[in-house]
Amino acid sequence: MSSKSSKSGEVLDKRDLSWYVDRLAQALMFVGGISAIIFIVGIFVFVFKEGFAFILDRFDIVEFFTSINWRPTSVAKETYGALALIVGTASITGMAMLIAIPFSLGAAIYIGEFATGKTRETLKVMVELLAAIPSVVWGFIGLTIMNGVIIELFNVPIGLNVLNAGVILGLMAAPIMTTIAEDALKAVPDKYREAAEAMGATKWQVIRKVVLPAAKNGLVSAVLLGIGRGFGETMAVLMASGHSINIPGSPFDSVRALTATIAAELGETAVGSNHYGALFTLGIFLFLITFVINLTADRVVRGIRRS
Repeated sequence: MSSKSSKSGEVLDKRDLSWYVDRLAQALMFVGGISAIIFIVGIFVFVFKEGFAFILDRFDIVEFFTSINWRPTSVAKETYGALALIVGTASITGMAMLIAIPFSLGAAIYIGEFATGKTRETLKVMVELLAAIPSVVWGFIGLTIMNGVIIELFNVPIGLNVLNAGVILGLMAAPIMTTIAEDALKAVPDKYREAAEAMGATKWQVIRKVVLPAAKNGLVSAVLLGIGRGFGETMAVLMASGHSINIPGSPFDSVRALTATIAAELGETAVGSNHYGALFTLGIFLFLITFVINLTADRVVRGIRRS
């Protein structure tokens, strides 16, 4: 009897131990699942707290969105017009998307639908290696290589401009967009392709009329993620754009981005000053832009799923 009771006790102990392990694993998964939300809320609270005093006391919404005069350290009169910074960021991101979207979708289609065996694996590794290059290295390429190439090709006085920053940013965003787009194409069931081929469709017809429409959710997400990456990039844009407060009239004009302004000025700004609060207000604005982009992506994908 004693041996039987001891064995049953060991079984109960093992069951209790597995129960505690299961509960611990559930708790860890829960914390990991909500950690992103906690971090995002924490970042927003910190940024908003630092810029709240400036928004209440000094913020002028008309000046902020309509003036190009960003002079936060002016002795005569401090001005905080962010229009040129907003347009500069949008122009760089737009140029980057003109380059990244065709390149990314084309690369994803080739890797997912045409390449096979070692060719596909090699291309996927190369795309991932591009994504691993630090942004400061991309900025250095724009500053030292692309600058001279643009001057030589287009006969312009300076090569640090919208085109330079757009090319660099497009190459930075392309690997992530390519990976997501390729995953979206791979998720399309093979029976769709087989059915289209059985009806006599060519390879390109299958891709254009079957695969791409079926994968449009993931493709839209890839594009919007690239746009978000463009708005949030800092170091490469700072080094390749020329960092000049200007409303661009052509791709060869130098501009200044919102992120580059924060990175360049925050380290030399007195904590608690109007200039300090204005930079955090730019951060709040960038946060809201990112939120709108993500919300738009969610709404677009939801709308596509319903249709």
